[in-house]
Amino acid sequence: QVQLVESGGGLVQPGGSLRLSCAASGIIFSNYVMGWYRQPPGKQRELVAHITNGGLTNYVDSVKGRFTISRDNAKNTVYLQMNSLKPEDTAVYYCNADYQFGRVRYAYWGQGTQVTISS
Repeated sequence: QVQLVESGGGLVQPGGSLRLSCAASGIIFSNYVMGWYRQPPGKQRELVAHITNGGLTNYVDSVKGRFTISRDNAKNTVYLQMNSLKPEDTAVYYCNADYQFGRVRYAYWGQGTQVTISS
């Protein structure tokens, strides 16, 4: 059974930092592209960042220079370090694992963790 379990969300003031973690089980973690998505209130889910199994990263423009995605294949965990947080970063953050093998795509989601930026 595949599980992605996020942790690290919470309430923080503008300018603060949080580190999200996503622990994966039931998959060969090192094969997967891992991503963080977020869904602000009343809006669609959007990609925040992803990291390939080779360590290449990509970020949405709004978080470049503030967020850092990383992975530890030995711990089956992906992280999102979020600095200089803004109220517009408020959202539910979801972990995603994605793997394409031939014509078959395997994609899994975590349950989400709430991040609220407010003074």
